[in-house]
Amino acid sequence: MTRRVTLLGATGSVGASTLDLIAGAPDQFALEVVTAHQSVDALAAIARRFAVKVAAVADATCLPALRAALSGTRIRCLGGADGLIEAAAWPSDVTVAAILGVAGLAPTLAAIRRGATVAFASKECLVAAGPLMLAEVAAHGARLLPIDSEHNAIFQVLEPANRDQVERLILTASGGPFRTWTTDQMAAATPADAVRHPIWSMGAKISVDSATLMNKGLEVIEAAHLFQMPEDQVTVWVHPQSIVHSMVAYRDGSVLAQLGTPDMRVPIAHALAWPQRMATTAPRLGLDRMAALSFEAPDEGRFPALALARAALRQGRSAPTVLNAANEVAVAAFLAGRIKFLEIVEVAVATMAHLGVSHLDSLATVVAIDDAARRSAEEQVDRRTRGIAC
Repeated sequence: MTRRVTLLGATGSVGASTLDLIAGAPDQFALEVVTAHQSVDALAAIARRFAVKVAAVADATCLPALRAALSGTRIRCLGGADGLIEAAAWPSDVTVAAILGVAGLAPTLAAIRRGATVAFASKECLVAAGPLMLAEVAAHGARLLPIDSEHNAIFQVLEPANRDQVERLILTASGGPFRTWTTDQMAAATPADAVRHPIWSMGAKISVDSATLMNKGLEVIEAAHLFQMPEDQVTVWVHPQSIVHSMVAYRDGSVLAQLGTPDMRVPIAHALAWPQRMATTAPRLGLDRMAALSFEAPDEGRFPALALARAALRQGRSAPTVLNAANEVAVAAFLAGRIKFLEIVEVAVATMAHLGVSHLDSLATVVAIDDAARRSAEEQVDRRTRGIAC
């Protein structure tokens, strides 16, 4: 049967890879719903190319432009937060949730609440609202299929019948563009330096997160929630070649790994076709042509973001929510040239100290804490921009 697909975040890097896969398998998939934040021209082109049924822009002010771009078609146009949620609730067989950051939480929950199969790439949703999100999954019989290469790898090699035999999960990290840089060198790093990832082709925000290793810290939190694993049983190894995407170590000494070329189409294809497999044009892995695969422990002295994320996970409650929001604000400020690279983590630390920890009992609470954290982080950025001691 042809699977109907909703793609939330169609104009980003994950969206582009998903579109490539769907275009290559027209008999397997029918794209019915696409969304974007503000990229009207790109969204309209995708909507026309795939003859979708619904197109939505999160920014309501862009809705008139979208309607104009799709005039003469039968494509339904939606806008604003309510329009995005309506699009996410469309009865597709698979919803690909690829909206960047915590902005993807409400539409992802809308898909979950209709019992959907959700292939998700927005780790920030689980970071900011992990317990609440998983409670919704259980309540509505939804299924989460991770698209992040590391979590998808674990999903592939974690044996359901032997979950109680797992000793630890091992997430691999490329180390980012600054893996061999000194702290002094990183202090002078520019946004152009930080987004120049040596292996993966990603958007600016996630590239900066990779450079600070915050991305891996957020993935530790995501893995702990998704696979119900204590923080001390989630390990990180730096693996510069990005061939081994993650591993599961069992009590008998076995370590199972998923390997592949660093191409996001591979984990996306796995989620789209699950529980089957589909053909992709991703480059094939040639281990016989590789000189070596290396692994090393992360240097938490040079990259304190990883330890900060672990501390937030141990604190629980609102700590990961605040961390995620503060990091998003700080990364945006760094990309805009307002703060220095090393100040990204400093802003997150200061924001967490300022707000403390509180309970999460509803989506409204998550949103309120996220807003408060963003305001606090913005104040921290302003102080640094104005040269005020923090």
